Amino acid sequence: MKNSKKVFILRDSKGFTHQNFFKKISGGFTLIELLVVVAIIGILASVVLASLNTARTKGADAAIKANLANTRAQAAIYYDSATNNTYGAVTLGSSCSYTAAGGATGCTAVSLVSDTQMKAAIAATAVASGSPAYLYVNAAGDAWAAGAQMKGTNLVSASSGTDYFCVDYAGAAKLVDTMTLSSAFTVCP
Repeated sequence: MKNSKKVFILRDSKGFTHQNFFKKISGGFTLIELLVVVAIIGILASVVLASLNTARTKGADAAIKANLANTRAQAAIYYDSATNNTYGAVTLGSSCSYTAAGGATGCTAVSLVSDTQMKAAIAATAVASGSPAYLYVNAAGDAWAAGAQMKGTNLVSASSGTDYFCVDYAGAAKLVDTMTLSSAFTVCP
């Protein structure tokens, strides 16, 4: 009697008989069910991670734009507070660049490039960009420009590749496809 099954015969309201066999019900999932669930979770995770990476890049690009836009306001404050309303005249012009690691080059001339707030904005831009950020003042002290490489690519056009964000003394703030970063760079291209 160990292996015998209990059978109940049920009669419905019309007199038909139905048999109900008890069967052993297991409490777990099959291997196929588990593999399907793991595959679905993997697909969803890859979609989320791809979207997250795009959001990070857009966030870094927004930080670059915001930091460089702040340099315009700081330059105006420096210009208004400087003697003779200038950005600081230097014989050969002055330049300042910061790397993402925090290294500074040329940020010591007595001009806009030596301003503490300006240096902080350029340094923050370099950190957000992951590439060097630049600030240039011309020799006459009446023009300046700042720029940095964007994290995103193909922002100007579908084939532009590496793009830059540039701001200058004339009020320009724009994405550009190429940017010549030299001491003669005082206007956004």
